[in-house]
Amino acid sequence: MEGNATRDPVSYVLTLFGERGSAAYIGEAVTQTEHALQSAWAAERNSAGPALIAAALLHDVGHLLHGLPEDCAQDGIDDGHEELGARWVEQYFGPAVSEPVRLHVSAKRFLCRTDPVYMQRLSDASILSLRLQGGPLSPGEAEEFLNNPHADAAVALRRWDEQAKVPGLKTPGLDHFRPYLEAARAQSAS
Repeated sequence: MEGNATRDPVSYVLTLFGERGSAAYIGEAVTQTEHALQSAWAAERNSAGPALIAAALLHDVGHLLHGLPEDCAQDGIDDGHEELGARWVEQYFGPAVSEPVRLHVSAKRFLCRTDPVYMQRLSDASILSLRLQGGPLSPGEAEEFLNNPHADAAVALRRWDEQAKVPGLKTPGLDHFRPYLEAARAQSAS
């Protein structure tokens, strides 16, 4: 299946969601696909551009790529999904998509440092993963994060990510987001 990614990465990733997206989203009451769709739909409703909508859809693709058990966080394993996912996304969609994907965990850690209300709203599963990911950023790390040109996009993505855990929420399907993936891919090729 990986060979198909080189020929048609958009179809490949949509197939990947079809084959592996029914897995539980790490201790939440939604699947990986439901979470991705809710995130992308939130980005679309907030008038994000194609690259950021694509990033919202793909931000957790590393969970679908790594092959670790769904409950690895409960076993004390940080799966590093943001780095794995960003490396894959970078190959096909470029940095406007891959950098928010790579930074979405840092954005969570940043928001936990700078926004007490945000931290209070984290689910138990998100608190567990926060511990595994290093906890809130230090003041110096937070300053460094803000200096990244993709920091604002990553923070927006992170906020949509936290909202995207609603069981039974009706969203557009994967094919609805294909044009955003195609547009982001075309933008990265130009």
